Amino acid sequence: QVQLVESGGGLVQAGGSLRLSCAASGGTFSRYRMGWFRQAPGKEREFVATINWSGDVINYAVSVKGRFTISRDNAKNTGNLQMNSLKPEDTGVYYCAAAPVGSAWYWGQGTQVTVSS
Repeated sequence: QVQLVESGGGLVQAGGSLRLSCAASGGTFSRYRMGWFRQAPGKEREFVATINWSGDVINYAVSVKGRFTISRDNAKNTGNLQMNSLKPEDTGVYYCAAAPVGSAWYWGQGTQVTVSS
C-alpha cells in the first residue's frame, strides 16, 4: 500500500503560481498511475489531472488545461502539479492520488490552495 504526502499549498493572488508536490512511500509508485484532484468548499471532489506510470499519457480537466502541468519522477517517487495563472475558482483542498491500473485510488491527506482576487 502506498502512502502519499502533499506539500506546496498556500495563499496566492490571482494570476500567481504554485507548485504542489506529492511524496510517495511504500508500494510500487513507479508502476502506479497518479493524479491530482481538488475539492472546493461545499462541492464534491473533482478531477484535475492524471498521468500514467510512464508519464506519456496525461489528461487534464478542461478548466485547468493550458494552465496546470502534471509531472512525475519515478526515481524519486514524487509527483508534481505546476499551477500557473491561478484563479479564485481554483481554491480548494488539493489531493494527490495513486493507484495500480484497474484498482481504486490511494489518497493523500490534502493541501489547501487559496487564490485571492
